[in-house]
Amino acid sequence: MATIKDIAQAAGVSLATVSRVINNGPKVGNDTRKRVKKIMEEMGYRPNANARALVTKRSASLGVVIAELHDPFFAMLAHGVESVTRKNNVQILLSAGSIEKETELRAIETLLEHRVEAMVVHSKALDDETLIGFAKQVPGFVLINRYIPEIANRCVWLDNVTGGRLMAEYAINQGHKHVAVISSQYRIDDPNHRLEGIRNAIDNANLSLPESMIEYATPDQEGGELAMQNLLATGAKFTAVLAYNDAMASGAMTMLQDHGIAVPDQVSVMGYDDVLLAKYCRPKLTTLRYPVEMMAAKAAELALKYASGSMPEDGLTFKYTPTVVKRDSIVRV
Repeated sequence: MATIKDIAQAAGVSLATVSRVINNGPKVGNDTRKRVKKIMEEMGYRPNANARALVTKRSASLGVVIAELHDPFFAMLAHGVESVTRKNNVQILLSAGSIEKETELRAIETLLEHRVEAMVVHSKALDDETLIGFAKQVPGFVLINRYIPEIANRCVWLDNVTGGRLMAEYAINQGHKHVAVISSQYRIDDPNHRLEGIRNAIDNANLSLPESMIEYATPDQEGGELAMQNLLATGAKFTAVLAYNDAMASGAMTMLQDHGIAVPDQVSVMGYDDVLLAKYCRPKLTTLRYPVEMMAAKAAELALKYASGSMPEDGLTFKYTPTVVKRDSIVRV
């Protein structure tokens, strides 16, 4: 494997000049820079990321902790981060936390072992105090999809209470007075906040949402099928279903159709997230757009900025709001 000394000899320049080229330093002419880069490419030279970080005083990599690798939502999140790291010539170290305390902790500690100073962390299982501790320890520590007041300037988060309210208001405005909800069984804030928003809108419309009209299951298609099967088994009467996410909505629609119930003519269904699935299921899914790629890009920008020495400003937070995407799975009654 070629070394920096080999590159310097082949290009007829000093080691310092090669180092400046590698780290985009000044005092190197364009012709020399191009020649050194060409020789590096021909000789297959790859700079050492950790050594480069010491010279540039910038993080050579950005760590990302997500919940699940197979979930389309988190693929969108990772893509948003990657759009920023690609422009900044920074590599990604990706790990999954599985919404389990020990796994999330291990994922963050593994990144620390790799001396990562910029992190975008999606954590739902760790307590606030632990995450505040990491924020004090890691210069570029940024949370996504979570809000902790003590480190608000490191939080990029979605207003899920408003999201739930917007879901229910849209269904109510379409004339639906008997609404069922299928929610995630995970003991995290997101389903609770969305359900809070749904209840607020239903209360404001002088309607009711009995506990018997709420089913909990895993936040995937199988969970959506099971939750809908349980609702149908109770004989509950409803004209609209509000789902925790698009996957559960898709599973619910499948179960309804398997029972000969037409969507949306007999029962309307609404999802949340606006992942790719929402455009291609039939009928196309009315949903809430979660701007996760935009949020992830912002989180990555902040992480790199903070890791480079810029201090987070007091009083800042980065709150986003979902928006309704009107498609075909809800009709007026």
